Amino acid sequence: MTTPNPTQLAFARLLPRLYRGGQAYVGVEASLSDLSAEQAATRPAGLPHSVAELLAHVNWWLTWMLEVVETGAAAPYPAHASDTWPAATAADWEHLKSEFYRLLARVDTHTSRPDLQSPVNHDETLGELLADFALHTAHHFGQIITVRQLIHAWPPASGGDTW
Repeated sequence: MTTPNPTQLAFARLLPRLYRGGQAYVGVEASLSDLSAEQAATRPAGLPHSVAELLAHVNWWLTWMLEVVETGAAAPYPAHASDTWPAATAADWEHLKSEFYRLLARVDTHTSRPDLQSPVNHDETLGELLADFALHTAHHFGQIITVRQLIHAWPPASGGDTW
């Protein structure tokens, strides 16, 4: 049995935190907490998406990624970016949050796998695909925080960076 090198070990330890937050940025749970359905569906003037729409988009891509990871089948990218932005309203908010946490629990089972260097989906490794989607998730959670700031729903009661 080969021993993973220190870089692999560090990556394997970091990867789960990339999805949930940590010292470098506010965690996803805090980012979604204390937000009413009406607030989540509010789209600030001049911005293209509400918090609910951003979360629906994250969920769409996590579902896509997990399909690749769990079936081992390469999946084509959608023909248009707009295909990855499902409609989301205040009525969808609780379902969107529940679905996100279900997807995140599934992702958790893969971030600590010992085969992160295994190839998946064309020319990516499992670790690269998971890292790519962790960054995608973090990117959109940054947008979620910005939308929350613009609708005066930040920080949540549990706290969050305010600078």
